[in-house]
Amino acid sequence: MSKLIFFDTETTGNETRDFLIQIAYKTGSEKFVGLYKPEIKIPPEASAVHHITNKMVTDKPSFAESGDLEKIKALFEDENSVVVAHNAPFDLMIIKKEGITPANFICTLRVARHLDKENKIEQYKLQYLRYYLDIEIDATAHDALGDVLVLEKLFERLKNKIMSEDKISEGEAIDKMIEISSHPSIFTKLNFGKYKGKNIEEVLRIDRGWLEWLLREKEKSGQIDEDWIYTLKHYLGK
Repeated sequence: MSKLIFFDTETTGNETRDFLIQIAYKTGSEKFVGLYKPEIKIPPEASAVHHITNKMVTDKPSFAESGDLEKIKALFEDENSVVVAHNAPFDLMIIKKEGITPANFICTLRVARHLDKENKIEQYKLQYLRYYLDIEIDATAHDALGDVLVLEKLFERLKNKIMSEDKISEGEAIDKMIEISSHPSIFTKLNFGKYKGKNIEEVLRIDRGWLEWLLREKEKSGQIDEDWIYTLKHYLGK
């Protein structure tokens, strides 16, 4: 049986240029939280989300110097480990900068989107899904460990749904979640912008130029937006 490791990071921002400040994980009954001094200053907009300030990390070591790197690297990169994160491509990018590349991963955002065949859910952010799905848990939002506790509950809901729908075992469901997570999702509907609520195929017919513009904006934004870039290239035939 795979060893599941639920993890989350707090960072200096949400772009490729950003760095790790905090990492939390839970595997079985073991919980871990570490706070580190990043390579760049924490901007106010990031602190407004996770409430970690530059003053709080002034005397902290970097992740590389903390002594935690070796332990977490060995745990995450073990071939029997499966790390689980929400919007995993971003968290994986952040820890890859620190020298950690997990052997297997599950992205609960991609799995949730995959299971929402009828596009009933308006957004897939972790805390939105927490309340949309009535996940009851005592956990602080936008705190790394708090998010990990919500993540674990969300994972269980998604796994059980796959097991029920496909009539498969827990191990088979985890394998399917790994497969779903291994490639970008394809959106069918826009949930923002002037065509919010419209199917992308419809927008392609009436305003291909807008989708071309959106693709250019996504590619140059610096944010981890693999799913949208993949989707737009799919519809635009690129």
